[in-house]
Amino acid sequence: FSNQYTEEEAKKLGVVGWVKNTSQGTVTGQVQGPEDKVNAMKSWLSKVGSPSSRIDRTSFSNEKEISKLDFSGFSTRY
Repeated sequence: FSNQYTEEEAKKLGVVGWVKNTSQGTVTGQVQGPEDKVNAMKSWLSKVGSPSSRIDRTSFSNEKEISKLDFSGFSTRY
């Protein structure tokens, strides 16, 4: 999974947070922003992803309204 594409999509949509590849071959992360933009990012992660990725399943959890963003941009964690 190429996180470069995920970062570009997040910046294009205007959401903030982070993404990380796990040792199990999955991707984990956190996305914050206006609900419609977060939903657009969730849709992209579920259906599109990076060109070389294969998406078998997506799971979104711990969704809640927040009063302020915890991140100033979107980054890849290692």
